[in-house]
Order: sequence, then structure tokens, then C-alpha cells
Amino acid sequence: MTIGSRLSRAGLAGFGLLALGLASGAPAQAQDVTGTWLRDSGASRVRFAKCGEAMCGTLAWLKDPNGPAKVGQRIFYDMKPSGDGKWTGSAFNPEDGKTYSGTMTLAGDKLTTSGCVLGGLICRSVVWNRAN
Repeated sequence: MTIGSRLSRAGLAGFGLLALGLASGAPAQAQDVTGTWLRDSGASRVRFAKCGEAMCGTLAWLKDPNGPAKVGQRIFYDMKPSGDGKWTGSAFNPEDGKTYSGTMTLAGDKLTTSGCVLGGLICRSVVWNRAN
């Protein structure tokens, strides 16, 4: 078998996998984060919606309304697509009143948000489940 025939077979196999992916009916567009999400601890819900060219997340419900966070407070903002199912922007932490560089990663009905300091050396992540 020559190198050319091996490459041709590999190319055909790759084309076949691509064709299967296109025929599967899977959407070609990025996943949609719009909607309401419940924090894995059950302590809060955040609603994501478009804000200009980005996505923003606002607290929609709190289990304990007496804490530092307030319903209606924007905690994720300027979240712009940075890959398939990924966004980068800013995250506000009501507990310490600070804003951090933020990321979001969507995988099915699970959204992981992270806020980082020191160029990403220290990060805190939270998992959210789609509520609607």
C-alpha cells in the first residue's frame, strides 16, 4: 500500500464521519445558554439573556433573600462566545463585592461558571442545571 492510497483512505474515512455528523440532525450552531438555571446547591437561580452582543446573567431567585446577593442583581456580564458552548466575560461575587474574569461552559443541561483571579491561577466554579 502506498502513502498516497493510505492518505486517500484516511480522507474518505474522515469524509464519511463528517457526512454522518451532518446527517445526524445535530444543530450546527453553538449551544444556547438563554433561560433560567438552578445552582447545584439549590441556593439560587440565575436567568441568562442577551445583552447587546453578549450574554448576561441576573439573579432570578434566592433561597435566602437576607444575604448579600439580591434578586435582580447582575452577576454575569459581557459573556461573549469563545468556542462551541463556551463564553468569557466577567463574574460579580456579591459575597465579597468583587468582579472576576469569568468563563461559562455548557454541556447539555449543565452549565459550569468560573470566576478567576491572578490570571486564572485561582478559580472557583459553580455548576448550574437548566431549570426551564
